Amino acid sequence: MIDDAVVADIKACVPLAPMHNPPALAGIAMAFKAWKVPQVAVFDTAFHQTIQPHATTYAVPESWRKAGVRRYGFHGTSHCYIMQRVAEELKKPATSLRIISCHLGNGASVCAIKHGKSVDTSMGMTPLEGLVMGTRSGDVDPGIFTYLKHTLNLTVEQIESALYHDSGLAGLSGFGNDVRDIEKQVTAGDKKALLALDIYAYRVKKYIGAYAAAMGGVDAIAFTAGVGEHSADMRSRICSGLEFLGLHFDEALNEEVKLTGFEAPLLSTPDSRVKVLVTKTREQWMIARDTQRVLSKK
Repeated sequence: MIDDAVVADIKACVPLAPMHNPPALAGIAMAFKAWKVPQVAVFDTAFHQTIQPHATTYAVPESWRKAGVRRYGFHGTSHCYIMQRVAEELKKPATSLRIISCHLGNGASVCAIKHGKSVDTSMGMTPLEGLVMGTRSGDVDPGIFTYLKHTLNLTVEQIESALYHDSGLAGLSGFGNDVRDIEKQVTAGDKKALLALDIYAYRVKKYIGAYAAAMGGVDAIAFTAGVGEHSADMRSRICSGLEFLGLHFDEALNEEVKLTGFEAPLLSTPDSRVKVLVTKTREQWMIARDTQRVLSKK
């Protein structure tokens, strides 16, 4: 339930999610003025609270860690739904499955879900870590901060802003962050656009391999969010070369995908040990469910 203490806590977390928390706080304040009803905060980090210290702890000085520097993870509401939807589609309990959930949109993250619990995820202390995204860089060497300060005379604030707003697919392609537009440019022979897609897919594939190792295998890989749901080409790029995991991808099924509701079609062949699915995420529905659960305890 949202009260003054919760609002204060969300404000304290603004540095962790500078693009998201301020507008959320503004919405909360406006809603309290407009309606005299209870409000519930559903945190994108909640699903990842099961991740163990060996996966959340950065190898940094203890004083930093005491100040809150650690990996938190985001897109938890989406990854939790995908876990439930995959289990439903495969007719198996989530507690028996090892799932890699790929939330690929303008913001993107991969989550390793072992036996019903998040055990690792690609975003870290902020939503900047991990995959290449629409305008965010994802993983970079922190040493670039000092290098860019000395070579381009950039401040920490300028570098951080560029990593959030001028990097990712937009920075690589040179003309935008929409995968549909980039794919059209690839068809037209644009080499920068091709490199952008190659890097995007490669980063996702690396995380899939890492999380399969972390979980001791993988039973299902699920794609969701804008790119995951709509780009057959990107799904194909990512799954290509994963045969060593026991994944056999059906290109024909992949090309036929046209999601109209919340169906979760298989994109793998019948003999594929690793099942590949695609489905729409339902973050608003999950938030509504959590809100109902909290309100019912009043």
